[in-house]
Amino acid sequence: MKDFSGSHGIISGYGSFVPEKILTNEDLSTMVDTSDEWITTRTGIKNRHITTDEETTAYLATEASKRALSKAGLKAKDLELIIVATITPEMVFPSTACFVQKELKAKNAFAFDVGAACSGFLYGLAIVQQFIENRNLHNALVIGAETLTKITNWKDRRSCILFGDGAGAVVVERCDDGRGIFYNTMHSNGAKWEALNCKAYGSRHPSAKKLDDADKVYIEIHGREVYQQAIRRIIECIENCLSECELQLGDISMIISHQMNARIIESVAKRLKIRKEKMYMNIEEYGNTSAASIPIAFDECIRNGKIKHGDIVIFVAFGAGLTWGANLIRF
Repeated sequence: MKDFSGSHGIISGYGSFVPEKILTNEDLSTMVDTSDEWITTRTGIKNRHITTDEETTAYLATEASKRALSKAGLKAKDLELIIVATITPEMVFPSTACFVQKELKAKNAFAFDVGAACSGFLYGLAIVQQFIENRNLHNALVIGAETLTKITNWKDRRSCILFGDGAGAVVVERCDDGRGIFYNTMHSNGAKWEALNCKAYGSRHPSAKKLDDADKVYIEIHGREVYQQAIRRIIECIENCLSECELQLGDISMIISHQMNARIIESVAKRLKIRKEKMYMNIEEYGNTSAASIPIAFDECIRNGKIKHGDIVIFVAFGAGLTWGANLIRF
């Protein structure tokens, strides 16, 4: 492995939170023309957790953060930075991270959001690592939180079957003992923005102007293009991590991909000849939770004993923007 001496951000705390309410494939079959078999075969999803009107993105993020802080043994007042990765913010402004800061009473932390869709949590980790490498921070809280079902068109069977709500959070602290975030790779292609988007309400389609299509308030996805791009970019990111860090696939204990579609993850594993148990999947229970999916899966992996101290882990994601990227960490 390449020498990564110096300061790195180690993940010292982790936690996740999902709403209690569950929407099953059977439930969806009463709402749109679909079936459990149709959804499972094409996506691998069985259930997804759904927020109530009162359960906002900031609420989910705060609950996940409390668990991560407790695991790290860090008090909220000692936090220096809060980043929330989300495309379903509490409101247009201020940032969701500021609402989380308020609820945690983390009065000494500065706070902002990252809007990189499914790649947002990875972007957040990369940002924190830069602060820590430059010795500008001792700690940070990075959160992925989404309430995608609030912008889901429940009449569109192509998209409504995919999404769920949830949040995951990690505490990152400065460390010099050979563990931490060693490598980040991040990419974007704005020319492909139409493949996955939600058009309203921004400056292009402001709230004061009547929409020419009422469905612009919902997620729009062009599945074939997203599917093909996702496989290609995820493979590129994994190979890049291995090459730049002078590692082999056998050195990696776990790859945690953004949970977009079971078929995409399985295709990546097949093409790279990765054993099934080394590419974690929990999409069956949660659906696609965008920026929240990797920290939720990471928390589950640790609690289920699939990741232990010293393991090398790759996080990898592909999403709207288009954006994609990866982090390589030693836990």
